Amino acid sequence: MAENQAQRLLAGLRSALAEVPLLGWLLGMVAAVIVEYLVGAPLARALGLGRVPLLFGVDLLFKSPLLVPSALAYMVLVYALPVGSVALVTRPLANRAAEKLMVLSPVVSVVVHVAVFYVGLHSWALLNDYRVLVVKLTLLAVMLTLSLNLVNGYMGEFSCSHPGFMALGAYTSSVLTVVAFVGSERFGPPLLPSALGPFLFPLALIAGGLVASLGALTVAIPSFRTRGDYLAIISLAFMLVVKSLIENLEVVGGARGFMGQPDWAGLTTVFVWAVACVAMINSFVRSTMGKALNAVRDGEGAAEAMTVDTRRTKMVTFLFAAFWAGVAGGLYAHVMRYVNPGGFGLQKLAELLAMVYLGGLNSVVGSAAGGVGFMLFSEALRPLEIYKWIIIPVLLILVMIFRPTGLIAFREFDMVSLVRPKGAPTRRRGVPHVAAQD
Repeated sequence: MAENQAQRLLAGLRSALAEVPLLGWLLGMVAAVIVEYLVGAPLARALGLGRVPLLFGVDLLFKSPLLVPSALAYMVLVYALPVGSVALVTRPLANRAAEKLMVLSPVVSVVVHVAVFYVGLHSWALLNDYRVLVVKLTLLAVMLTLSLNLVNGYMGEFSCSHPGFMALGAYTSSVLTVVAFVGSERFGPPLLPSALGPFLFPLALIAGGLVASLGALTVAIPSFRTRGDYLAIISLAFMLVVKSLIENLEVVGGARGFMGQPDWAGLTTVFVWAVACVAMINSFVRSTMGKALNAVRDGEGAAEAMTVDTRRTKMVTFLFAAFWAGVAGGLYAHVMRYVNPGGFGLQKLAELLAMVYLGGLNSVVGSAAGGVGFMLFSEALRPLEIYKWIIIPVLLILVMIFRPTGLIAFREFDMVSLVRPKGAPTRRRGVPHVAAQD
């Protein structure tokens, strides 16, 4: 009898949770952050942690494994219970609000949901500087994973040039901001008032992306005339050439690196660019060009027979991917406020490939999951120091053996469907579909 009652309670709880819209979960996220601000520190001390866990206890996994049970208890009390409770309590209100937003405009609904998510994320990160840095780097990882997935996943090629594109974007935007707004001993006084810098900073990032796209032409023009593994070979050579070129350019610091970038890549700035990257790449892969790209991947000869301009499709995709890698590189340079050519070599390539193939090919959701999951896993392995770079390649090998397409592969991402209230009618290809009534 007791077992049946427990099963019925669990079934009822699952049913109730299934009716919670995304807005309800986001409100629960904000509530959990408030709880952490109010009772996080004393609760952490009571559980023997000493301080609030930095990354959901992931940072303690190898550093202090004996504290992991206490960290799990902290996560349940501070995050799981508030999120679930608020989501259940606000379920009717959240559904009504989501329905009104959808009636007003799907675009407005998406913007409101993203804004609420950002409020929770920003508030959670501001608890300490380490969280802010990790969130910024994770958002950049998502951008890089998405852009590389365009080539290695949606296009079906194997490119190794992304660290080179990232380096071109990083150094281009860094030189522009330092020369124009900061000044240095090497470049002299700034050319423009520094007060204009934050407003013109996006132009520097776009310039970095365009330079990366120009660099991509040097890879695309020769490699797309060939077949097989030539793109991998040429792109790897391109990455090494860019790294070697920067190491020998004393005007940008050579092997010592380049520093002095202004602190304009705040969390809000990085978040806005990451959202723009996800939205534009998702629109690209769902567009006619994206469908043509899938056709090229599945069979280039068949795609050409169906009048798809395969060369143009591959060229546009490669340059588009390189642009976002360059933008991410520019943001990375201004987040760290220092860049070194050694940071854009084989180790960075291994990280990017691990994120892409861990998350899943041909999937915007998989790329996001791969970027976030890899960053958390990397932070967990940080105490192991050099052994970290033994474990990560082994992980990549295991994923390629047992899950070659990744964890979340070939899945479309539709934000409008996510923000729709539970039980609301959906529309496919112009035909309304109403949920069945009992």
